[in-house]
Amino acid sequence: MIWRFCSFILCLLLGGVGGWLYAEALGALVSVVFASVLWVGLDLVRGLRVLRWLRKGDVASTPKIGGLWDEVANRTRRLVRLRDQQTQEVQSRLDDFLEAIHESPNGVVLLDNQGHIEWCNQTAAAHFGFDVERDLMQHIGNLVRDPVFAAYYANPQQAHDVVMPGSQHSPSRPVRLSVHLHAYGTGRRLLLSRDVTAVEQADAMRRDFVANVSHEIRTPLTVLAGFVETLQNLPLDDDERHRYLTLMATQSHRMQSLVSDLLTLSRLEGSPLPGAHEWVRMPRLLAQCEADARALSVLLADPPHPLHFDMGPDCEVAGIHAELLSAMSNLLNNAIRYTPAGRPVSVRWQALPSGRYEFSVQDCGAGIASEHIPRLTERFYRVDRSRSRETGGTGLGLAIVKHVVQRHGGELRIQSTVGKGSTFAMELPANRVRLLGDTSPRVLQTDSRLQQRG
Repeated sequence: MIWRFCSFILCLLLGGVGGWLYAEALGALVSVVFASVLWVGLDLVRGLRVLRWLRKGDVASTPKIGGLWDEVANRTRRLVRLRDQQTQEVQSRLDDFLEAIHESPNGVVLLDNQGHIEWCNQTAAAHFGFDVERDLMQHIGNLVRDPVFAAYYANPQQAHDVVMPGSQHSPSRPVRLSVHLHAYGTGRRLLLSRDVTAVEQADAMRRDFVANVSHEIRTPLTVLAGFVETLQNLPLDDDERHRYLTLMATQSHRMQSLVSDLLTLSRLEGSPLPGAHEWVRMPRLLAQCEADARALSVLLADPPHPLHFDMGPDCEVAGIHAELLSAMSNLLNNAIRYTPAGRPVSVRWQALPSGRYEFSVQDCGAGIASEHIPRLTERFYRVDRSRSRETGGTGLGLAIVKHVVQRHGGELRIQSTVGKGSTFAMELPANRVRLLGDTSPRVLQTDSRLQQRG
């Protein structure tokens, strides 16, 4: 600024001195006026160059004009660059924020004060069936026509969320959404959606589980209470008292089995997966299963079932002995319970061509219809409830088997034909089995009737 003032004074002095030397006072006056006009004109030209540069918006370089206008141009360029840098930082943060919202498992929809869609993420588009580009600025009421949502949107005072079916909802594959509206800005609304299908299914399973457990326990408790009251109030002879006590013991055993299976399931779900440091000898495990199955057959069937055991290769399985025994015993016990007396039950431990190993139990029972097979491993699911109670089943055996097999990296396969029988197979991966000694198959066939007579 000082240089600008000094340059103006210097220009006037030079003009005045030159004019004085040429024409004295009049020449000095004219030269001063001319010098001031010339200086202002040159300064105006520099200002116009700066203005033209600003209009072009090219901040990569500044015009070389010198003086005060050069300083103005340089400072302007620095301010513009600083503003651009700040704008880029803000835009980068906004892009990161939008990307995070796009990747959010929850749906987000921004609505203006008229209810038009200003923006939504892909999750919301999938939840409500929007097209992210085509449906922008469409009214939300024209796209989401569910009566529950319409009533909720019409009453903005509601603070709670509502649950409605999603765009891909169907009776065979339900999709449930939790929707919540939030006010922000001037009349705008934020619409949040969350898929709660799994949560509702878990709640339904929990309610069904509690109801089933309550029902299973209430029935034997009712029987026990009735027998206790009878024993307390009526004079009974020894035979009647013995019959009532036997029935009471049966119901007590039924409750005990139910509680034991529930504890087993709870332990399986809460314990860490079995490692590869503990090995279980299969011949010993199969022998224990055979002994327990023979005792159960003698207890339930007359005549008992012939049990055929194909012991297969001598090997060890990496896993937990108690879990494997529980799963194998459950399959074998089910086969005995649902096979008519005197009909054979076959058990086989074998190596498969794929390199995996299989423990299978084949019975000669009534068989299971194909529509029931996918649900057999559900807790308390029964094909025939009355028959299950007659055989003393808790409805949790196959659920335990499924958990054990999955924990050991295997697979449970079920094949059944109505009227011919069923085959339940536990297939274990090859990396959990190692051969020991002689690998030739050894077949053990037992007949419970012959052993009982012996």
